[in-house]
Amino acid sequence: MGDTGPTGPVMDRDEVDRALARLGAEHEAIETSLLALQDHAGRRLLEGAELTGVTAERWSAAEASITLLWTYFDAYTGALRTAREIRSRRRWSSREDLVELTELLRGEAVTVSGGAAATANAPTPHGGPGRLSERYTLATLVDRMNQLYATSLDMVVAADAVWSALPARIDLLAAELQRTRKLAHSVGVRPGEHPSGDDLERITRTLTRLREQVVSDPLAFWTPAEGSSAPGGGRPDTTVYDREARALEEVRREIDAVLAVRQDAEQRILRLRDVLSRADRTLAEARTARGEVLAKIAATEVPVVGGPPIVLQEQLAAAAEYRRHAQWHRLSPLLESLEEKAEDELLRARESLTAVTAPLAVRAELRGRLDAYKAKMARLGHAEDPELAEKYERARRMLWSAPCDLRVAEQAVLRYQHAAAELLAATAPRVPGQADPADRTGPGT
Repeated sequence: MGDTGPTGPVMDRDEVDRALARLGAEHEAIETSLLALQDHAGRRLLEGAELTGVTAERWSAAEASITLLWTYFDAYTGALRTAREIRSRRRWSSREDLVELTELLRGEAVTVSGGAAATANAPTPHGGPGRLSERYTLATLVDRMNQLYATSLDMVVAADAVWSALPARIDLLAAELQRTRKLAHSVGVRPGEHPSGDDLERITRTLTRLREQVVSDPLAFWTPAEGSSAPGGGRPDTTVYDREARALEEVRREIDAVLAVRQDAEQRILRLRDVLSRADRTLAEARTARGEVLAKIAATEVPVVGGPPIVLQEQLAAAAEYRRHAQWHRLSPLLESLEEKAEDELLRARESLTAVTAPLAVRAELRGRLDAYKAKMARLGHAEDPELAEKYERARRMLWSAPCDLRVAEQAVLRYQHAAAELLAATAPRVPGQADPADRTGPGT
């Protein structure tokens, strides 16, 4: 069509019909979206909530945007209705009708009050503030409605997502917290008396404050998804909740440990008494052995044996007192500390006994070695050798006398061993071609 008007070429009837069909479909889709937004549970909650912080600010803007959305939609509906009425006047539209329809469908034929856009802080096509009214094309109006709808829906969906996720989880954690507090109270874990009791009080205060903040300012707990432009793209921020949930779990483990102490405290105290008793007996044996060593062994250093662990006995008595008065929260750490110290004390006592009796062990080893060589020489027929008998007797007197000088006695045993080896070498049968046994001994043998 060659005719033109203020908005460009005049549309023909087919173009008008196609445009009306497209605009009608857009109108239906927009209306459906607006009604869904109107009925959205998040929007209804926002309307009835006492909001604070960033949520209050954004909801105030979103409310104005939603109002403007309906204003735009009403203007769009009116323009579409007018266009349909013009097209329906006659089956074959006249040129005047087509010019009017072209202006309506393509031109800035939709008028919206400037105050409505100003209330919603919405930008206007011409950017000028204080205008009494603004004119839009239907295409521009659709773009504006899409933008306002997306931002409004994003805010509503984000708030609804936080409300749907966090308060319920906080309530469940609070219920678990109450059960844990009752259990803690039953075993004596109370604020001011046990660190876990103080932790429970702090978690209670934090959860109470967290729930109030989530209800009044849900968007403060919303983390938008990076690079996402879809409405509601993101996730609730559960950092504070997760931290308190971990803290409560740690307290629960502590309470379980205290409960375990209550169940087996008597057996653990009995085992501790047994371990400390064995340590005392071992130390007593070490002290007795030290006196024997000092009497029987000369020229040696014998370590001093310490006394029994009085502090551990006092702590064990305190543990029994805690059990008697059901002070499980005090008994739990004390038993753990005592069990470790008691095992260390028993190990110390055994090491002390070993160190004290070491000279007696050396003497016993020398005695055994001397008797073993004597038995070997007797088996080989050299028991009556005078020199060997004299060296044996000298070593024997040194080892069986008190006090025994271990260094001198060891040298006497070595002399007997060397004499026995020389005697065996001298009396060994010679094999032709075989070197003398003395020749096979290398240097330092």
